[in-house]
Amino acid sequence: MVERLTVSSSPHIWSENKTSKIMLDVVIALLPATIGAIYFFRLNAAVLITLAILTAVITEWGIQRIRNQSVLITDFSAVVTGLLLALNIPASAPWWIPVVGSAFAIGIVKQLFGGIGQNFMNPALAARIFLTISYTDKMTDWRSPIDLVTSATPLSYVKDATSVPANAPALIDTFIGNISGSMGETSAILLILGGLYLVYRGVISVTVPAVYIGTVAILTLIFGEFDLYYMMYHVFTGGLMIGAIYMATDYASSPVTKKGRIYFALGCGIITTLIRQFGAYNEGVGFAILLMNVAAPLIEKYTSPRVFGEVKKQNA
Repeated sequence: MVERLTVSSSPHIWSENKTSKIMLDVVIALLPATIGAIYFFRLNAAVLITLAILTAVITEWGIQRIRNQSVLITDFSAVVTGLLLALNIPASAPWWIPVVGSAFAIGIVKQLFGGIGQNFMNPALAARIFLTISYTDKMTDWRSPIDLVTSATPLSYVKDATSVPANAPALIDTFIGNISGSMGETSAILLILGGLYLVYRGVISVTVPAVYIGTVAILTLIFGEFDLYYMMYHVFTGGLMIGAIYMATDYASSPVTKKGRIYFALGCGIITTLIRQFGAYNEGVGFAILLMNVAAPLIEKYTSPRVFGEVKKQNA
């Protein structure tokens, strides 16, 4: 019997990992932060999370049906988008905020550019920035956990400061989630636990989160005149953990080369710190990641390894 060699286009190496498996792992990783959000912010948190996920799934299903495409809502990618968006909005937001945001994330940022894997920026993060700019009052109405009274976010206490004031929330509260802010970014420890699960499962590499968070830590240590407590305050508050672990690692909108991922994360860290230190906003994670999403193709161009067998171009 003659063995025949099959010639085909790439990819030539296949993996057992499927989109649904990867996205389900992300959902599992986000469960601690999701449960924490519902515990701290009560019924309204559960309603907003449910509306965000349902809207994302229905929007994806509707667009794919209208365009006569295969319906892929079972791959959990729309669920991840809706859940991430919900965790990036305050618990005080009205019901229509997650509906508008999820419809924008799926319909504009994801499906308009071809669907999963074709979006050039993270859909949930783009939707958060869209909502923040369009409905600033609704997206910055922060409430404290449990009692749900209006309260300032921890980053507002260190804005234009080089040390943490005495009246700022304690650092331990940023670990457990007893601070005001977006529903899913208040507890650093719950987000880190989910990140460790993703690393263990091989869904993400530790490179991007480590470089991103490390860059912010080093720069804020310098800006804070080497005050370690000030540096830790910047690292464990705001959207740094959820952004670095769950959004900057997005496959479609970040570089695929190892060196490119390092430059990407480094850029995210630098821009985040500059916005926090000198910008009008207390938080810079969302804008930083989106700006680096746009720069990702350029980063890949200059960090791609040489093709095997490539010959150097000769000048005519």
